[in-house]
Amino acid sequence: MLQKLENHIDQNLHFLIGKKLLIACSGGLDSVALTHLLKKLAYDIALAHCNFSLRGKESDEDENFVVHLADKLSIAVFTETFDTKKYATEHKLSTQMAARELRYRWFEEIRSDFKYDYVLTAHHADDKLETFLINVSRGTGLRGLTGIPEKNETIVRPLLPFSRKELLQYAKQNNLHWREDSSNASTDYLRNQLRLEVIPKYKKANEGLLQSFQKTQRHLQSSAALIDDYMALVFQLVVREALEGYRIDILKLQELPNSDTLLYELLHSFGFTAWEDISTLMTAQSGKQVFSSTHRLLKDRNALLLTEIPSETNKNEFFISENEKEITHPIHLKFNSTKKMGNIMASEVYVDSDKITYPLLLRKWREGDVFQPFGMKGKKKLSKFFKDEKLSLVAKENTWVLCSDAKIVWIVGMRLDDRFKISPETKEILKISRIP
Repeated sequence: MLQKLENHIDQNLHFLIGKKLLIACSGGLDSVALTHLLKKLAYDIALAHCNFSLRGKESDEDENFVVHLADKLSIAVFTETFDTKKYATEHKLSTQMAARELRYRWFEEIRSDFKYDYVLTAHHADDKLETFLINVSRGTGLRGLTGIPEKNETIVRPLLPFSRKELLQYAKQNNLHWREDSSNASTDYLRNQLRLEVIPKYKKANEGLLQSFQKTQRHLQSSAALIDDYMALVFQLVVREALEGYRIDILKLQELPNSDTLLYELLHSFGFTAWEDISTLMTAQSGKQVFSSTHRLLKDRNALLLTEIPSETNKNEFFISENEKEITHPIHLKFNSTKKMGNIMASEVYVDSDKITYPLLLRKWREGDVFQPFGMKGKKKLSKFFKDEKLSLVAKENTWVLCSDAKIVWIVGMRLDDRFKISPETKEILKISRIP
C-alpha cells in the first residue's frame, strides 16, 4: 500500500511533492491511514479536525483522539467546534450540507492563514461508487457520473484509486487505531444503506466490481472532457460578449445538431433548471424571459441575452419559475395544482392558472402600487389599502406582493387581486400557500 501510494503520487499527483499538506482528519479509518502513510513517506503534514457537536461526548472523544494522534506523530493539529444544527437552521440546510459548508470553509481559512499548499481528504474508491449510485438514484447528467474529482483547486484526494479493503488491510498490518463513527451504522441515510446493504451484495455477485466501475468512470471522464472541448468550439461559434452580458445567436445554434442539448451545456452552470421553458424560448416572441436565482435569459429577436441579476434587485426581488413548487426564501410559499377550492384562509389563495404568466415575481410593495381587491371592480392603491387595514409601519415594511406580468396577484397573507380569481370557466386552479 505504501509503495502503491508513492507511485500514484509520483505519476499522477507530482505537484504534492515538497509541499505543505493539511489533512482533513476525522479520526476514522480512512483519514488515520492517510495520515500514517504520508508520515512514513516523510511529507510535511498537519491535521485539521472538525467537531460538529452532533454526537455529544462521542464527538469530543473523536477530537481528543485526533489531538493525541498528532502529538504521537509530532505534527501540528488544528481543531474547531461548530454548532452545526444551529447553522443548518439559520441557513435552511440539511445537517449534512451544513457540515460540508462549515468544514470546507474552515479548511480553506487554515490553509490560507498558515500557508499550507493543499488540503487532503481521504476519499477512496468505495466513496466514489457510493456517490455514483446516489447520483444515479436522484437523476443526473454526465457530470454527476464522472465521480469525485481527484483535484479541485486546493482540495486533493490521493486515495481515490484505493479501496476501503486495502486501507483496512494496511491499518491492521501496521496496528493502527482509529475511531468508529456510530452514525455510520445507521441506515437512516441513503449513503449508509448503499454502504451497508446494497454494495456488499453487489460485490459478492461481482468480485471485480470496483475495478470495473473505475474503468467505466475513466471512460465517462474522457467523454466529459471531449464534450468540454467541443463546447469551447460551440461557444466561439454562437456566443459573443455584449455590454450587458452574453448574446447567444439562436440561428447559428439551431444550425448545429442537438441544439437543445448544446443550450443546456452553455447554461447549466448559471443555475437554470426550467429546461423546457428555456428550450421553447428559442422560438418564443421577443421579450420572453426565464430566470435562475442569479441570472436572466431574455429572448431578443434572434438572440438569447444572458445577464446577471443585479445584486440589489436580487435582495428585494425573487423570481419563481413554473416548475418551482416551493420556495423557502425570502418567505415560505407553496404552489400546488388542485381541482377544487378549500376553506378560505388569509394564508392561502386560489387563482386561475391560465391567468398566470411566469416567472412570478415576489417583491416588497412599492409606493404607487395598485391592485384590484378581490370582490371589487375598481382599483385601489396599496397605500390606501394599508391605511384602511390600519397596518403599522413595521407591518407595511414586511409586506410582500406576488406579481404576474407586472400585475399584483396577491398581497401575501392579506388579499387576492380580483383579476386572478377562479370562475366557472376556470380549467385549472393554482393554490398558493404561505407557510408560517
